[in-house]
Amino acid sequence: MRIVGVKQADGTVLVGALSTDGSQVVTFGGLDAFWASPHSFVTSDPAGPTLRVDDIELVPPVVQSARVLCVGLNYSDHVSEGSFRDEILPEIPTLFARWPASLSVDGAEIPVPSNEEGIDWEGEVVAWVGAPLVDATPEEALAAVIGYSTFNDITSRRAQKQTSQWIMGKNGDRSGPIGPMVPAAQVGDLRDGLEIETRVNGQVVQHASTSQMIYSVGETLAHISRSFTINPGDLLATGTPSGVGYARTPPWLLHPGDVVEVEVERLGILTNHIVDNTYRHAAVAVQSESEHV
Repeated sequence: MRIVGVKQADGTVLVGALSTDGSQVVTFGGLDAFWASPHSFVTSDPAGPTLRVDDIELVPPVVQSARVLCVGLNYSDHVSEGSFRDEILPEIPTLFARWPASLSVDGAEIPVPSNEEGIDWEGEVVAWVGAPLVDATPEEALAAVIGYSTFNDITSRRAQKQTSQWIMGKNGDRSGPIGPMVPAAQVGDLRDGLEIETRVNGQVVQHASTSQMIYSVGETLAHISRSFTINPGDLLATGTPSGVGYARTPPWLLHPGDVVEVEVERLGILTNHIVDNTYRHAAVAVQSESEHV
């Protein structure tokens, strides 16, 4: 099962399951209803209307109140490349946040911000939380994960490196493409190792296994739950392995016309096209025009 969101004309979102060939979505129901009882939905077949993908807009099935929590430096080979090579690995994970508004989907066009020479790829896996977590053990936290998705934490490096805080570099428009959610029962434990591969214009730039992660999903969620409550619908991006573009000699960044793919075993392929910054201005112009109609 591959679970996606469908944006309706009134702006509300339905949740459904993609057909095997990806041509249709069979709906479960509304977004809030899904996240009120996600386990019951992912363990049953959808029974709502069937929609043709060509006739709908797919969006991440993310509630507006969701926190997108991200682990930085979670593969030792990534820590040793680039500007982090001289840093001592912390005992606890380095965390930063994305806003849900930065998320997009497979096939989305991702613009390069005007103050960036290009943008960087970071192929990884996202875990979706399906139950509240407060002061959880790692075992309890892992059991609360309802599913996983392929993710690309596309980064604006200049903005990221200007200060010690990473928010500006990690929240570009559409810069967090996320694939359909696959139920955790169909994926298994990431510690057993799923292959991750990132490709740029067909060339492999990252290849690793999730068994190489320093901080596990359960340990990281348990750590977070001791500071604040994790809610159903929150997401955890688990970090990227080595092979990012800015750390190469010479640096290699994504530019308009490039195609970036992230493939994760059992989770599928995420493909996105890089476009220039005119996309952002055009989107704002369309929105302003619709508001004055």
